[in-house]
Amino acid sequence: MKLLNICAWTIAIIGALNWGLIGAIDWNLVEALFGIDSLVTRIVYLLVGLSGLYLIFLYPKIVSRD
Repeated sequence: MKLLNICAWTIAIIGALNWGLIGAIDWNLVEALFGIDSLVTRIVYLLVGLSGLYLIFLYPKIVSRD
């Protein structure tokens, strides 16, 4: 489970950084690396979304530790 948490956090951070670049300088790193509408780009976006969903369900567990 710890490996899944690490992967989810890492992918979510990558997604957040990509959105930060889009907002700050209108540059999409994922599309620049893998191409617009490529299969790999779609997979990266899917993994970022799934990581976000996973972290939503993990959030109450994290908050209750305080």
